Amino acid sequence: MSEHSPKLSLTQILICGAAIVTVSMGIRHGFGLWLQPITQAQSWSRETFALALAIQNLVWGVAGIFAGMLADRFGAFRVIVAGALLYALGLLGMAYATTALAFSLTAGVLIGLAQAGTTYAIVYGVIGRNVPASKRSWAMGIAAAAGSFGQFLMVPTEGFLINQLGWQNALVTLALAALVLLPLAWGLREPDARGGAGHFREQSILQALREALHYRSFQLLMAGYFVCGFQVVFIGVHMPSYLKDHGLSPQVASYSLALIGLFNVFGTYAAGVLGQRLQKRHILAFIYLARAVVISVFLLVPLTPLSVYVFSAVMGLLWLSTVPPTNAAVAQIFGVAHLSMLGGFVFFSHQIGSFLGVWLGGWLYDRTGSYDIVWYIAIALGVLAALVNLPIKEAAIVRTPAPQAA
Repeated sequence: MSEHSPKLSLTQILICGAAIVTVSMGIRHGFGLWLQPITQAQSWSRETFALALAIQNLVWGVAGIFAGMLADRFGAFRVIVAGALLYALGLLGMAYATTALAFSLTAGVLIGLAQAGTTYAIVYGVIGRNVPASKRSWAMGIAAAAGSFGQFLMVPTEGFLINQLGWQNALVTLALAALVLLPLAWGLREPDARGGAGHFREQSILQALREALHYRSFQLLMAGYFVCGFQVVFIGVHMPSYLKDHGLSPQVASYSLALIGLFNVFGTYAAGVLGQRLQKRHILAFIYLARAVVISVFLLVPLTPLSVYVFSAVMGLLWLSTVPPTNAAVAQIFGVAHLSMLGGFVFFSHQIGSFLGVWLGGWLYDRTGSYDIVWYIAIALGVLAALVNLPIKEAAIVRTPAPQAA
């Protein structure tokens, strides 16, 4: 977008963008609540359910790259509309799938495509193109906090719907709720994108991609984000079953995930604010190391409802607080013209980690009867991610003059 292009108002972006992320992320954060009802009703193993959600995360990651390209070229509006419709179809399919293959195609592929078009990378592209750099990290923190509030709001709601309506009707209700994204998408309709003309860019897609993938700091950001995906999706999906296996009630699991969402509202907002003042690599290194410490303490102390709630609150502060500094660092290094696409590539790494975290949790549980090994892997990866973020260089990349590209 050129310097003099008309831009959306900050208030409009934050309200509509935050609401979209709230609904989209809020729905997906509660999927772990369906693990036991669906596997028991269909006589499936936990690995079957976990594999479908692993596919969902992987499809989300791959499709996110192309959704980002389309959003950068034509604006976020059309991408979000397509994502909302796919979300509703995927949830309906998830409710009525009777085979493992159908479940993987709906809960996995369709919802993965839907999330690629309705979550952070798409909304952050709008923020990057319309919000000045002095407020960008803060605005991204607001959007990330909205996703966390969605978890706090939606997870108990989804638990209530399952108890009151049954797991199938609860999914149908969520399918209808996903359609609220359609009017919200209108609020992110960028003036320069209405005719499909796109935004001014000094690089082509291939030039921007080649530059980023060969840049060491981008590679390190991707490595750290891989760990983020592994940790949060493993915990988000398998935590309810882990707690039930240890004799705690389903309500404890619902409250646990809700607390993670509630406290992450503060964590992500704080990360966004601090990203305007501190080096983002230091923020990220602290978050990953703190996660490793928090998980270690959780496994060492006796498992009680109180210890679960304390763990959830502290982990919540660290949950998606990696999102604003990671995406703000990408914008700071490479600029905003291809931000949705580059954010999609970083997020693809996140989703590879998510795939492994959710699938490995189910696979190892079915073979060992325990989640212990996956918890230990999550701790080790947290330490590794803290180390790889420290050498990142956040200064804007210096480019040699090149021919202008549309």
